[in-house]
Amino acid sequence: MARASIPLLAALFGFSYYIHLSPAISLTPPSSSSSSAFLHGGGAATRPAMVLPLYLSPPNISRSVANSRRHLQRSGPNSHPNARMRLYDDLLLNGYYTTRLWIGTPPQRFALIVDTGSTVTYVPCSTCEQCGRHQDPKFQPELSSTYQPVKCNIDCSCDQDRVQCVYERQYAEMSSSSGVLGEDILSFGNESELAPQRAVFGCENVETGDLYSQHADGIMGLGRGDLSVVDQLVEKGVISDSFSLCYGGMDIGGGTMVLGSISPPADMAFTHSDHLRSPYYNIDLKKILVAGKPLPLNPRIFDGKHGTVLDSGTTYAYLPEAAFVAFKEAIMKELHPLQQIRGPDPNYNDICFSGGSSDVSKLSDTFPAVEMAFGNGQKLLLSPENYLFRHSKVRGAYCLGIFQNGKDPTTLLGGIIVRNTLVMYDREHSKIGFWKTNCSELWERLHVPGASPPVPSSSNGNNSTTESPPTEPPNHVLPGEVQIGQITFQMSLSINISDLKPHIPELSEFIAQELDVNTSQVHLLNVMSKGNNSIVSWAILPSDSASYISNASATSIYSQLSEHRVQLPDTYGNYQLLQWKIEPPADRTWWRQHYVVVLAVTISIIVALLVSGTWFISRKRQQPVNSYKPVNVAVPEQELQPL
Repeated sequence: MARASIPLLAALFGFSYYIHLSPAISLTPPSSSSSSAFLHGGGAATRPAMVLPLYLSPPNISRSVANSRRHLQRSGPNSHPNARMRLYDDLLLNGYYTTRLWIGTPPQRFALIVDTGSTVTYVPCSTCEQCGRHQDPKFQPELSSTYQPVKCNIDCSCDQDRVQCVYERQYAEMSSSSGVLGEDILSFGNESELAPQRAVFGCENVETGDLYSQHADGIMGLGRGDLSVVDQLVEKGVISDSFSLCYGGMDIGGGTMVLGSISPPADMAFTHSDHLRSPYYNIDLKKILVAGKPLPLNPRIFDGKHGTVLDSGTTYAYLPEAAFVAFKEAIMKELHPLQQIRGPDPNYNDICFSGGSSDVSKLSDTFPAVEMAFGNGQKLLLSPENYLFRHSKVRGAYCLGIFQNGKDPTTLLGGIIVRNTLVMYDREHSKIGFWKTNCSELWERLHVPGASPPVPSSSNGNNSTTESPPTEPPNHVLPGEVQIGQITFQMSLSINISDLKPHIPELSEFIAQELDVNTSQVHLLNVMSKGNNSIVSWAILPSDSASYISNASATSIYSQLSEHRVQLPDTYGNYQLLQWKIEPPADRTWWRQHYVVVLAVTISIIVALLVSGTWFISRKRQQPVNSYKPVNVAVPEQELQPL
């Protein structure tokens, strides 16, 4: 996969720092101001160090320290509710994962990068003139009835007029975010048990670098710090001091995030995480094994500087120099039958091999297993997808996704290490757990059927979420395995029809994207006005390569619509599902069954007639034309033909 085409933000969102709220601890500056050079290396021979931030967070962080069909639940009957939230995007294609967060009353939606290395959540503010164009509109404080600015006080840095608290974040690859602090209601979606909560967040006034150019709206900070979403919710006593992430596997993307505690699986591997050792989430890594053989390394190599840091905002993994050399040699020794090839981008000295299977499930037949052993003796098994990425130009070729961390002795483990792994950040007990699983299926195991999420009323100061359930949910239980020719549904949008009509094409694309179907499958049937609302009728047809829609796809489409998991831009207002109908494939007449053949024959006949006609006219034009001859001119004698 060519680096130039991947907006990889490894370490961009992995490590942030306080400018005004933290003591200044200077660290090594990056070797290049280019984000791609910072991440992948300035040349083909080596990759630069993964540089940590220039400043660290303060240690006085407010927190309380101290079988395959298993159904994951909350920790106990008396435990706090949790917020179950979906993850979107793909780690290697986008460089990050995002979740959806709603802010304000009425709620305004944002796509935020999930980052365990950041300690503040921020979104672009409507007053920002130096913010890029992102996925969603900017936050408009003036439209939220529950927004309050955080006034200047002794615990924050203030603006020049000493009226409002401000924040500033800078990252090692030279991007930055700054703005004011505000407080409003955060909503976590309709699949969350946790009711919307008031919290402090950043309202951006300036963005630079990759923060300016990225598609995502902003950052959701899950790190350790007073402004972290997790710390604020724990401080309010509404969730337990724990959260979990589960990243999708190779070629899948997406995943699940849970704010709050869940019951860990019995075979989850835990490691100690010392919050006093580092301001980041660290693990007690002691050794790495390749094909069952430990690398010949001193265990202290993984304890240099900040130790072994686990960061969701970093894409790949970066080892200290000696550890990387040992790991590379061990991998290449196991892969000697495979052919080593050049990487997809000549600017980087990637270590790539051809001859692997295109089927991810069969990669273990070719590539060795890798294990990470912790201080307590427990191990985390890494599948090939946890240390490889696909070669974008050669089918069946893969490249190492683990690199050298320059001269920096820190071990940095990014998202690639934990693909298809449930990671539990149990901050209350100072440990982190790992459990190998299929993250694309984990959400269904976390989902509680029939649970209706809390919908607060605006009268008590909370926001009425945009994901309100439909007033008359239709029955979506399909009668056995039936062939579905099309799905029709009707939705009500809280937008005037005159404002809606110019944006129907974009709406069709949003519908297709949210329902995970092709745009060609989404057909507009009708649009009409009902008061200040618009009623839009749609049809979902089978894909071009299929003659009908499967029951599983139909059920998925319905559940996304009825549970209001279809997220539309605020431009279209709120929506309600009014009607739902499935229709069998239409009876196919002889003409419908054979129209392709008939059409081909007809076209062939027409082409043949055109060719014949052209040839006949051409020959006609080539024959000599008899010129006029006077009567007395002798002409050649003609042979008489018998009757």
